[in-house]
Amino acid sequence: MLGLQHSLVIIPAFNEEGSVGRVVTNVLKMKVREVVVIDDCSTDQTAEEARSAGATVVSLPERLGAWGATQTGFRYAVRRGARMVVTMDADGQHNPTDLSALITPIAQKTSNVVIASCTERGSKLRKIAWRWIKRVAHLDVSDITSGFRAYDRLAVRRLAAWPANLIEYQDVGVLLLLQRNRLTISEISVTMADRKNGKSRIFSSWGAVIYYMAQTLLLGASKRSRFSLRSYPILGRP
Repeated sequence: MLGLQHSLVIIPAFNEEGSVGRVVTNVLKMKVREVVVIDDCSTDQTAEEARSAGATVVSLPERLGAWGATQTGFRYAVRRGARMVVTMDADGQHNPTDLSALITPIAQKTSNVVIASCTERGSKLRKIAWRWIKRVAHLDVSDITSGFRAYDRLAVRRLAAWPANLIEYQDVGVLLLLQRNRLTISEISVTMADRKNGKSRIFSSWGAVIYYMAQTLLLGASKRSRFSLRSYPILGRP
């Protein structure tokens, strides 16, 4: 059965000096196959810190944004023949000790994608945005913005391919693409720490939320599939 030793962990990072090294170190303690940091043209010591901690670093020549960096990681994983891929943030919110539970549904071949969901987190702005986006896009997922996810080989190949190139908000856009491809998804319940550096680009103000919602609601309305996204119960919850 697949285990953490088969898992390639992708960490997109932009100016995460001070946190990315600690994240890499803690993930490597879980005995994963490889940790790959995609340095999105940082202006600080993100790449050097990640490399010193033991990560493989792919430095982009120009900034591609969160999704461009993540998709670069998926394409690297395809070239490496990875059988399972996990995406994590570089800011320390995600707990590496949750990795084993996260990959279990994929290892058991009951799911193509697993989301580490933490619905308790977030402000009122975030929860209002979630509610409307899920309704318009017909997404039956509890935590639509979690970047802590595991993907099997089929899902990775779908997301590395050219139809996924123009996803702007990778969280919702990825779910919609998975929905159109009729891949299965499950969720596990986790807790997340407060971010160590910076703040949310999307949920930092009402103006940012309004722009995000306008973009994603339009995306959801235009790209939603007539097929429902098959969703499994959140593991560990009644």
